[in-house]
Formats: sequence, C-alpha cells, structure tokens
Amino acid sequence: MTDAIPEFRKSQSGAGVGLAGVSLAAGTGARTRKEIAIIILVAVIVIGGLEVLLRWFEVPHYILPPPSAIMAALVKEFPLLLPHLRDTLICLFAGFGIGASIGLVLAAVVTQKPFVEKVITPYILILVTTPMLALVPLLILRFGFGYSPRIIAVALAAGPMVMINAATGFRRTDSAKIALARSYGASVLQIFWKIRAPMAMPMILVGLMIGAIFGLLTCVGAEMVGGGFGLGNRLTTYSSMINMPEFFAVIMILSIMGILLYVLFFLIGKKWASWEA
Repeated sequence: MTDAIPEFRKSQSGAGVGLAGVSLAAGTGARTRKEIAIIILVAVIVIGGLEVLLRWFEVPHYILPPPSAIMAALVKEFPLLLPHLRDTLICLFAGFGIGASIGLVLAAVVTQKPFVEKVITPYILILVTTPMLALVPLLILRFGFGYSPRIIAVALAAGPMVMINAATGFRRTDSAKIALARSYGASVLQIFWKIRAPMAMPMILVGLMIGAIFGLLTCVGAEMVGGGFGLGNRLTTYSSMINMPEFFAVIMILSIMGILLYVLFFLIGKKWASWEA
C-alpha cells in the first residue's frame, strides 16, 4: 500500500478520469479519433502478427492455437459454455457479496474499537496469507460438490481484501474535520456516515475491486479443483482433452470478466468518489 489515497479524478491532460495509482492507464481511454485509431492499429498488429507467426512456423494447435482458431472455438462453444458461465457468476457474486459485506462491517468496527482490531487481526492475516484453494478440498468434504464450498472460498478470499483497504480509508480521515464535527455535537454514528465513509470511499472501492478480482481467481481455481460445472471445470476438461482452442476461448471469457469488473468499479468510483478531486 502506498501512502497516497487512490483518487478517481481527471488526469492532468484532461483526457479522462482515472483511478490514481491503480488504473492501467492515466485515464479511462482515448477521447480523440487519432488515439482510438492508434489503439486499434496496435491491437491489429499484435493479434495479426501472432496469427502470422504461428502459421508461418506451423506451431501445432495443441501447443498454441492462432487467434483465429480461438475465436472460432469461442463462437462454436459459447452456447455450451453459457450454463457454466452462469454457474461461475453465481458463485462469484454470492461469495463476493458475503465477503465484502462482512469485510466492510469489520472495517467499520475495528476503526471504532481498537481492542476488536487486536483480537481479529491475527485471523485476518491468516486468511490473507493462506491460499484459499488449499481449503477447497476440505470444504468439499464438508459441504459437497455444490455451490457452497466455492462461495465460501470466494468469500474468504475477497473479504480480507475489502476489510484491509476499507479500514485504511476509515483511518485516513482528516482529524480536523472530525474535531469540528464533535465541537458541533455530532455523534459517533453521524461522524462515521457523514465524514469517515465519504472520505474513505476511494479506498473502499479499491478494496472492492481487488476483492472482486481475487474472488474471480479463487472461484475459477475452486471449480478446477472439484465439481462438474463452471468455467474452471471447462478449463480442466479442455486441457485434459488437449482441446487448446477451446481452452484459450475460456481464458478469453475469464479475461473479459476481469476487465468488466475493473470497468464496473471504475464507473462506480467515477460517480461516487470523483468529488475528492
């Protein structure tokens, strides 16, 4: 963690709005036709160059299929992958919702009650440093091969990330504002909702974004470990059958899901946290 609080703000060039310290670029994207053309040109060169090189050197599809084969497999297999995509999304959103809710509540509590922080901090550190995939077999033995073990694993992976970032945001509130509010007779709850929560919103959104990405990775890993459904299960199936175009088609879907999660929280931050700039 850096000392600066991430901000959803306009870049200095005025090209867009970005999340300082977290975004993949300085702004949300190209605003001019020239920039859009350059982005498209680079993508065409990279994808087209990869296609030409793989075909020129006659690389077998079972090692690395060309982009055209991956796209063809994606179009062909998408109707079959759609139910598995639904199962992955159910596990992801259910686990993330549970983990994020608990993480936000714990973050609010530990910032108000330092003793509680001393009690639960060791367990949070254990959750952060323990790979959740190692617990999936144990969860499957207890809860079976359904949604439950995957949802629990996602919640355990996402919750601590949300809590750590949210607690950091709650603590970095301007003490002068809190002192001024107390001088006017504001209660602890009023200070929290009117000062701490709005000022911590950038860090909260960063925690939610990171938690969602960690949740997606854990969800796919849990599906690969056990269960007969989900995109992670398709990865295991396709790799065992050496159907690499279909394998990379699933990878493409998961990559798009990760990008959409980033864009979602970026847009939320642009609406609810850009005021800090």
